[in-house]
Amino acid sequence: MASITPEPTLARREPVLRMNDAVLRLGANLRDAGADFSVIAPGAEAVELCLFHPDGSEQRIALATGDDGHHSAFVPGVQPGQHYGYRVHGPWDPVRGLLHDPAKLLLDPFARAVAGEFTDHPAVHSGTHGVDSAPWVPRGVVTPRPPRPRPGPGTPWSATVVYETHVRGLTKAHPEVDPAIAGTFLGAAAGPIVEHLKSLGVTTVEFMPVAHHVAEDLLQKKGQTNYWGYSTLGWFAPHAGYATGDDGRQVAEFAAMVDAFHAAGLEVVLDVVFNHTAEGGGTGPILSMKGFANSLWYRLAPEGGYVDWTGTGNTVATSHPTTRAVILAALRWWSEDLGVDGFRFDLGVTLGRGDDGIFDPSNLTWLTDDPVVGSRKLIAEPWDLGPDGYRVGQFGDGWVEWNSRYRDDIRDVWRGAGSVDRLSVRVDGSPDIFGSRGVTAGVNLVTAHDGFTLADLVAYDHKHNEVNGEGNRDGHDDNRSWNSGVEGPTDDPAILQVRDRRAAALVTTLLISAGAPMLLGGDELGRSQSGNNNAYSIDDPNAWYDWSRAPLADLIARVAALRRDHPQLVGGERSWSANPDGLVPMRLEVPGFLVAFNPSPDDVVVTLPPGRWHLILDSSGAPAEGVFAADASVPSWTVRVFAAG
Repeated sequence: MASITPEPTLARREPVLRMNDAVLRLGANLRDAGADFSVIAPGAEAVELCLFHPDGSEQRIALATGDDGHHSAFVPGVQPGQHYGYRVHGPWDPVRGLLHDPAKLLLDPFARAVAGEFTDHPAVHSGTHGVDSAPWVPRGVVTPRPPRPRPGPGTPWSATVVYETHVRGLTKAHPEVDPAIAGTFLGAAAGPIVEHLKSLGVTTVEFMPVAHHVAEDLLQKKGQTNYWGYSTLGWFAPHAGYATGDDGRQVAEFAAMVDAFHAAGLEVVLDVVFNHTAEGGGTGPILSMKGFANSLWYRLAPEGGYVDWTGTGNTVATSHPTTRAVILAALRWWSEDLGVDGFRFDLGVTLGRGDDGIFDPSNLTWLTDDPVVGSRKLIAEPWDLGPDGYRVGQFGDGWVEWNSRYRDDIRDVWRGAGSVDRLSVRVDGSPDIFGSRGVTAGVNLVTAHDGFTLADLVAYDHKHNEVNGEGNRDGHDDNRSWNSGVEGPTDDPAILQVRDRRAAALVTTLLISAGAPMLLGGDELGRSQSGNNNAYSIDDPNAWYDWSRAPLADLIARVAALRRDHPQLVGGERSWSANPDGLVPMRLEVPGFLVAFNPSPDDVVVTLPPGRWHLILDSSGAPAEGVFAADASVPSWTVRVFAAG
């Protein structure tokens, strides 16, 4: 039975969010033997704070309503670990986008920690107005601010090597990580992992989403989960599933992970999802923002329902000044309090669309001009699913963009379908895309979480996503892949050699290209997903990293060291040539070095400039040794690097 506290102790109202600098005063903030609670609900008639006690009882406290749509109270006696939620009273008219229903227990959008699960149930959806949803939804946890991590190393973009990884998958099956922390923030920062990353030459760890996320109702119906995490529910809260418990410790454990990486000289970048939330479209659950201020947080279509430029059923109203201020507040929290060095913005075009829905880079200055956020590394996924959504090269100053054209062209080259012109423009930093912004405007990649792993890129012609339960209709069809002679697993040594050489040549090309390279975590281990190029809902050993072998780790370490020790390889004066037929070998000359690329099934000969040339790198695994004065062989599907002297 819920108890009602009719006259709470109310805080003296002050502005809870200053739009000019997005100072965070929302959420639950501990002070003076109690806590301040504040939320935004401009259309609500009343808001109740719900405190949940260990015996299962719920205490409801009416918040004071301000003229600016904020509702707040100071509640004495609140301690760290207190579970809480909100109930919002007001108009219920889904046709007009009004979804106030006090029966729906809502998660605080500003909660810094979250406990419990979202379990799909009719009570959570709009079709069951007036039915209590509390047993089926997560709750906020009052938590103190953690010790601030030490500053990061501030690695310049010119020296950056990114490693994209999943927190859980990284260590869940690692034999040297304590099982008690495997798959967690603490596990990610364990000694064997840090040593591995450092040995590869990585400077920057980019984590797939770590903000609290839940599994969508449609996935739950299939018995699956949102493993990747692109279904955010709490913008401020480190994901409870990546901690050793959900009592609030997730915040301190995340901060401890960042501190450990910084101590090792590694940066931490987060993949953040501000383009949509886990609440889905018109038939999706009411978990948080929908119930507080549906039309504030989401873009609503004139004809009713939600604008969907994200493929998830909803699109966050990122052109609204309040929404922007809250996003900035979240980014500042992750940056200043939790020590994060940068952010990769999922479907970044959505954040640059104005009220009219048109993308313009000037619509992104609210991020780049912020004195805190703008000083971090800002990476854009430069597309979304809205009109004219592919905007690679158009984000402007202050941004570095995922270069999908690099990915496609380099994949084509190493399946024998490229040319020296396509190879050279990508290896030289894609000046056709980024122009005067220079080579540091792009993040080069050949694989990422979305798509084939490197091992699968050279082993499959087609996606094999049947396990996802969507009839193999999901995932990309244009993979620019080649199975090297047979689809999927084989024990044919000739085919295995081609696969090994092509994979090695791909990462070698990536690491000697101008622009920041991004490695996909697990590629160095030969990680396969059995041809699944959209394994977002798979949380099992097929998705976790298998640490039993590391076929590319030594090569990656050697090429990364070459890149680090000889920056002219990726930034010097460059000259390209090829055989008269325009094909192999393709040659890149920079001061003191010649790089020969042979993306063909036959060994070829490269003519060297006058002088003595030492073979210092061979991606095929052959010994990188020997002195040459005229011609040198280049094995099939191989990159060779020669140094003068």
